[in-house]
Amino acid sequence: MHASTSLDTLIRERRIWRGRPAALPPGTQPTGLAALDAALPTGGWPEASLTEILIPADGVGELQLVLPAVARLTQRRRRVAVVAPPYPPYAPAWRAAGVDLCWLTLIATQCEQVAWSMEQCLRSGSCAAVLGWPAGADDTALRRLQVAANTGQALGFAFRDRTALGNASPAALRIEIDVTRARLIVHKCRGGNPPPPIAFAHA
Repeated sequence: MHASTSLDTLIRERRIWRGRPAALPPGTQPTGLAALDAALPTGGWPEASLTEILIPADGVGELQLVLPAVARLTQRRRRVAVVAPPYPPYAPAWRAAGVDLCWLTLIATQCEQVAWSMEQCLRSGSCAAVLGWPAGADDTALRRLQVAANTGQALGFAFRDRTALGNASPAALRIEIDVTRARLIVHKCRGGNPPPPIAFAHA
């Protein structure tokens, strides 16, 4: 019988070759949170892709996480759509965060139409980013959002309950806001392994 050799030993002795994924090019969509940018493979939000933000409840800092990007895009006269938010956006707070409200579009729709509305906005090519709360979206709906974001070259942000963690997701980036420990947990990021948790305090 042949003695078994561990995989680590074979790699260390260069008896087998292990490929590495090609590095993604640097992105142009910083999150506004330096620690998160440093941890993500492209240095910010994945471009032309869907990002899933998982939360334990509404109002735990999820908007604080994306407002820097929304402010940057609207200041550049790029349209940002907000689909079916759980509460009406408080205009003075958004303005104070640097958002140009002239370039913000609020879309009210029924719960079962949220994913469809997001998909149309993402696919249109007229929106630089789309924020939405597709509570009942399944894997198929999320995949359509990912494809639509790529087609329209837009940033997609889907805010969902953290109970969805038990399901697979086609999103390029999946982040959980852990309120108890004041941190962000990256569960999935295209182009690299998820980094350690990142400190995140809700203002």
